Amino acid sequence: MNLRPAVVRGGAAIVVAAGLLSGVLALSFFDPGSAGSIFPKCLFLEFTGLYCPGCGLTRMLHALLHGDLRRAVSMNLMVLVSLPALGAIVLNESRSRRLLSPAVARVLYDARLWIGFVLAFGMLRNLPWAPFSWLAPG
Repeated sequence: MNLRPAVVRGGAAIVVAAGLLSGVLALSFFDPGSAGSIFPKCLFLEFTGLYCPGCGLTRMLHALLHGDLRRAVSMNLMVLVSLPALGAIVLNESRSRRLLSPAVARVLYDARLWIGFVLAFGMLRNLPWAPFSWLAPG
């Protein structure tokens, strides 16, 4: 039984949609890879010199919005391949009738899988030899 009133759910959906639209518009008009960009630099990279799992994310989204799949792949492959799964989770949660089978949902909702995936990607993209160096943004 869902105890949240429909008004609260609807209001939250409007706020999330407005935030997403704002982000899409900002990424459409401003290039995160350009000098003097309005987007912040990665603090982890600035302090350690290592790429975090999220490095290249805004540049990847910018490239996707402009139809440049090759550049998107080179910026952050992990997020790019995760987008369909994350979209399926959002759709599954936003509907009263579940779209994912219990077996698929069990895998996609397993936090250990996501944590392992993110940590492995973060470590592998900092290795200095091919093919791992290809995971670094750029």
